[in-house]
Amino acid sequence: MWAVVPIKDFTDAKGRLSEVLTPAEREMLARTMIRDVLSALLETKGLDGVSVMTRDVEAQELCIDLGVRVLKEERNAGQTTAVMAASQALLQEGAEGVLTIPGDVPLVSPSDIEIVLEKHRSAPSMTIVPARDYQGSNCVVCSPPGCVPLRFGDNSFYPHLDAAWQVGIEPQIIEVPNLALDIDTPEDLEVLVNEPERSRAQEYLLEAGIVSRMRPPAGSTLSEVTWEAVGSAE
Repeated sequence: MWAVVPIKDFTDAKGRLSEVLTPAEREMLARTMIRDVLSALLETKGLDGVSVMTRDVEAQELCIDLGVRVLKEERNAGQTTAVMAASQALLQEGAEGVLTIPGDVPLVSPSDIEIVLEKHRSAPSMTIVPARDYQGSNCVVCSPPGCVPLRFGDNSFYPHLDAAWQVGIEPQIIEVPNLALDIDTPEDLEVLVNEPERSRAQEYLLEAGIVSRMRPPAGSTLSEVTWEAVGSAE
């Protein structure tokens, strides 16, 4: 079983957080979340290897330093294309399965991933961990790689279930709270800020002063405080 993490360009990361974070803050948050995810995968028992699909040079250098295999793409073609291309490459090399998670689930731990691997069924099979809103797909395991056509996007969870059924596979759904939190919106970031600190991403948010401004004074709204903070920082 190989892990695959698609990484888009750091400089273009997390656009939906633009109302609460500056471009530099979004870029740094993306970097620290990737480190959290890759570190967890590297410590997970039961994986044959960890790989990324990316064209970002900085991401490639980071992965090489960590001992993560780099699969290069010529352009950012999207999560679906990146994961399917990596799955095909790994299948040709003899991989029996692929587990993919995004690079923005900073609370994930090795034990979280091991739970998913332990519950994953024999091939042909698909296991999926939904996002906390049951719209996204925050972890998908396919054995063999590519056995289900993947359909990542803002609302991919139910389309993934349909895709599995269409090829005769009964998808297994597992709820893993730490995997369920992906950081895409200001609301997601607020949840992360208020979780007990256990990730590099949270450490960065604290040290950069983002935590303090994400906790508005009584009587103020989150949007009022963060808009002012971002405006003063750019």
